[in-house]
Amino acid sequence: MAAKPPLREVGSDPDYRFTLANERTFLAWLRTSLGLIAGGVALTALVPQFGPKPVRVGLAAFLLVMALVCAAGGYLRWERAERALRTNSPLHLGVLPRLVAVGVVAVVLVAMIVIVLGAAG
Repeated sequence: MAAKPPLREVGSDPDYRFTLANERTFLAWLRTSLGLIAGGVALTALVPQFGPKPVRVGLAAFLLVMALVCAAGGYLRWERAERALRTNSPLHLGVLPRLVAVGVVAVVLVAMIVIVLGAAG
């Protein structure tokens, strides 16, 4: 597969407001990634009594994988959007928001189960 040309060589410069809005969206994905990293690290380092160790470590690892997906996926979304803006093409919707939402729901459900079982036991 041929490499994509650099962004500066694609289409024409869009209105700077759209480029800056695209950049802010990318930064929001990075902030989300940093929050997921903080959650994963905190789960293992700050709350050692939270449920069985395999569940805690599994949740932390899952949060870190989600952080990786957010950071890499956020960049890919930024680049796709920037190319679309430069060529006046439709924006690609992608699956990243759905993946993150499903991942967060999964973490919340597992955490709720651990909390409820811990309170019952």
